[in-house]
Amino acid sequence: MKEGKALYGGQAVIEGVMFGGKHHFVTAIRRKDNSIDFFELPRKKSPIIAKLKAIPFLRGLIAIIEASANGSRHLNFSSERYGIDPTDDEKILKEQKESKLTLILGVAVVGVLSFFFGKFIFTLIPVFIAELFRPLVPSDIGQILLEGLFKLVLLLSYIYFISMTPLIKRVFQYHGAEHKVINAYENSLPLTVENVQKQSRLHYRCGSSFILFTVIVGVFVYMVVPTEPLWLRIVDRIALIPIVIGISFEVLQLTNKLRHLPVLKWLGYPGLWLQLLTTKEPSDDQVEVAIASFERLQALEQEKERMEQIS
Repeated sequence: MKEGKALYGGQAVIEGVMFGGKHHFVTAIRRKDNSIDFFELPRKKSPIIAKLKAIPFLRGLIAIIEASANGSRHLNFSSERYGIDPTDDEKILKEQKESKLTLILGVAVVGVLSFFFGKFIFTLIPVFIAELFRPLVPSDIGQILLEGLFKLVLLLSYIYFISMTPLIKRVFQYHGAEHKVINAYENSLPLTVENVQKQSRLHYRCGSSFILFTVIVGVFVYMVVPTEPLWLRIVDRIALIPIVIGISFEVLQLTNKLRHLPVLKWLGYPGLWLQLLTTKEPSDDQVEVAIASFERLQALEQEKERMEQIS
């Protein structure tokens, strides 16, 4: 990415794409009548959160919690709206108006809890499976490597099987469209469907890469704690989740910074390989939705910057 360009992140949702900037989050989805609908939220500023996100290793955990909360709101919008007849919008919005704040807060909390629940599941199941092989692999190092292997197999199997469902396949296509738009923007290309479709559907900063790095980093972190007895191993794995997340986030940031160096760029390749499963090639109309989302975000960001300069 060229110097001076704003940094944007994104997320695929049901029949759409969410992008986030410095001041706003915007989701665009394709409705049943083929129109494009938008959901916009300002990025709330918190001095405390800003300070925490400036601390290495801790900022990763804060970023994940924030992303889970914000992402769940936009995912909730897309899941509720994409299948509804647009002629019913006014009635539905009227019914939801009074409980909007409660709904948003509730969805955000559920999103964060769902992330950590999923993390617990994918962390602890490999522990129990590896423990079953203790008679054959009794050493601590062997157990940790076996645990990492089972975790990787579980992760890849899970992604592969859910990707076979029509709904998730389309989400993965929008995921690819999101990456293509970001790549086109970072390469300073006009955001046309033709230009965007020529871009790679893979990107170094993707959350898919982060998930894989937690598996790899976890193997090394677990080396410093014992694997016996089993109860202590379980407690250690749960207690080390924030540490693994923090280190993995820093590794992800590092691989993104080094991606243009001939040899060190290979550090990010495992994450890119995983994206071959979590992204699919999008159709032109899906790319159109992703472009609409990104351009609406840019417009809001530029207006916010202009207003700040005036004031």
